[in-house]
Amino acid sequence: MKNNTAGFLWSWLLLLFVSIGANAQDQPQTPAPVPAAASPKIVLDGQWKGELPVPGGSLPITITITDLAGGGHFAVLDVPAQRISHAILNVEQHSDTLLFFSDELGCRFTSQRSADGQQLVGQWKLQTFQTPLTLKFSAKPAPSKNFKFPPPYRVEEVAFSNSQDNIRLSGTLTVPPGEGPFPGIVLLSDMGPQDRDATQGSYKMFGALADYLTRHGIAVLRLDDRGVGQSGGDCATATTADRLRDTQISLNFLRTRPLIDFGKLGLIGHGEGGNVALLAAAQPLPPAFVVTMAASGAGGTEVLSQQATGFLKAGEADTAQESLVKKQLQNQQLLGQKIDELRAKGANSAQVETFISQQQMRQRAEDKKRQDAIVKQQKAILEIIRQTADNAQAQAIVANMINQANPGIDPAQVQARTAHMTSRWYRHYLDFDPQPELAKVRGAVLLLHGTDDAQVNVSHLTLLEKGLKSSGNKRAEVRRLSGINHQFQAPISEWPLIGGEPKPVFSPLVQQTILDWVKLKLAE
Repeated sequence: MKNNTAGFLWSWLLLLFVSIGANAQDQPQTPAPVPAAASPKIVLDGQWKGELPVPGGSLPITITITDLAGGGHFAVLDVPAQRISHAILNVEQHSDTLLFFSDELGCRFTSQRSADGQQLVGQWKLQTFQTPLTLKFSAKPAPSKNFKFPPPYRVEEVAFSNSQDNIRLSGTLTVPPGEGPFPGIVLLSDMGPQDRDATQGSYKMFGALADYLTRHGIAVLRLDDRGVGQSGGDCATATTADRLRDTQISLNFLRTRPLIDFGKLGLIGHGEGGNVALLAAAQPLPPAFVVTMAASGAGGTEVLSQQATGFLKAGEADTAQESLVKKQLQNQQLLGQKIDELRAKGANSAQVETFISQQQMRQRAEDKKRQDAIVKQQKAILEIIRQTADNAQAQAIVANMINQANPGIDPAQVQARTAHMTSRWYRHYLDFDPQPELAKVRGAVLLLHGTDDAQVNVSHLTLLEKGLKSSGNKRAEVRRLSGINHQFQAPISEWPLIGGEPKPVFSPLVQQTILDWVKLKLAE
C-alpha cells in the first residue's frame, strides 16, 4: 500500500520538476563517471548520501544498501524533507552500471561506482525530469541498544482473559494510522512454547509479519502462548482444543475495538496454529478468512514422526535449526568451490550443470535416508507413549531409547524431552486428526506451504485441499512456495549479511502473497 503522505509530497515535488523540465534538459551534463572495475559482485553495504538538486535548492537523500548472501542487494530510500522513509528500491546490476528504481515513487537512479569505491555517480530521473546526482559512501551507524525507531503505526500492549480456563493472555496489538475502522488479523503460533514474536534466535517470524501487515493497513494481534512471557497458564497442558478457545476469545477481543472492523477479521496460523485457525473457521461465528502456513493435513502421530526436531523443546529446536542452516551454508560453499575447480579445468556449461544435478540428487538421497531413520525411531517412541498410560513408566522407556540412539547426550536434555513427550498437549496431539472438521469450513482459506519444509511435508497441502473441498468449498486456494522452509524464511542466498554472517529474514514473497490475497478477499 502506498504511503499517501509521501505520495502527495512526491507528486508536489514532481510538479516542480516538470515545470522546469524543458530548461533542465538543456543544461550541460556532468562528465561521465569513472566506471568501477567489472566484478561479479559489487560490495555496497552501507549508506550513500548526497544532495538531490531541486528548484531553489537541494534535498538531502540517503540510499541504505544491504548486501545479500546470494550476491544481490536490498536498498531503501530516505528523503526526510519529503517524509519518505525506508521506501524500498529495486536494485539491478548491469556490468558496471547500478540501477536503483521504484515504480511506486516513479523514480530511478542510474549510476556507476567511482574508481575508489566511495561514490555512486549518475543521473536521477523522476518522470520526464532528470538531474545529475552523486552519492558518497558512509558506514551504517551502529544500532543503539537502548533506542528503537518508532514504527509508523500505533502499538498497544493488551491483555484479556479466557474466563472458562481462568487464563489471562497478553500480547501486542498494532493498528495502522488513521481513523479506521481497519481489518484485523490474529496470528497463531506453531506447536511448543512461543512468544508473541515467534522468536527463534535472532529470527522473529510474527514480529516481521505483524510489522509488514500493519504498515499496509491491517491491524494485527499477536500473543504470548500460555505460560510464555506475560501470559498465564502452562503451554505443556494446553491442548489444541484449549488453543481453539483462546483463538475465539482473541477474535472477540478484536470485535470490541472501535478502530477495528468486526466484519473483516481473519486468522493467520503457522504449523499447529494453522490447524487451530481451520478449527475456528468450522465453528459458529467464524473468521472472515484464514491463512495457514505449513498446517498439517494428516494426524498428529504422522506429523510428529516426520519432524527431525519433534522431540526438542524451544531452545533446543533453535540450536537444531541453526545447525541445519550452517550445514546448508557449508554445502553451498563446498559446491561453489567444486564448480570453480571444474571451470578452471575447462569444463563447459553442460558439464557443470550435470555435476550440479548429480550433487543435488546425492544430497536428496542422503536427506531421505536420514529422514527415514528419524521416522523409524520416532514412530517406535510414539507407540510406546501411546500404549503406556503411566507417565513414569513411559518416560523410563523413552529415556532408554533416546540414550541408546544418542550416546553421551546430556541427562538433563533427556529428562526434559521425555517430560515434554508425555505432557498433556503431546498425548492429546498424538490423537489429533484435522480432517473431520475441514468439511465444515465455508469461508475463504489460503493454504501456504514451502517446498523446502523439512518438518511438515508439502504433500499435506493436497490432504488439506481435499478435505476443504469435500463439501463443495470453492474458496480454498493452494500455493506451493519454491525454496521456502518451515519457518517461511527467504532462501539462504537472499539473507542479508550482518557482521559478515547471513541472517534469516521472513520471505518477502510470502509477505506479498499473504497481503495480496487478504486484500482480494476483503474487497469481495
